Amino acid sequence: MDSDFEHVKPENWKWGIFYVNRRDNRLIVPKRTKNLGWTLNFAHVKVWIGLALILLIIIATELFFNKA
Repeated sequence: MDSDFEHVKPENWKWGIFYVNRRDNRLIVPKRTKNLGWTLNFAHVKVWIGLALILLIIIATELFFNKA
């Protein structure tokens, strides 16, 4: 069996662009069209924590270092 069998199932792609699959333990997966790069597996908490940290860093940078 192909190791990427879950990746090709349409029900694991929300709105065709967001990969959401709790059974897949990878955080970063190839996009549906593999030549277009990689995407995140939005079913994992680590992905959401990482995105929240990036957002907090951006907000903190804007608030504290852009006082012109």
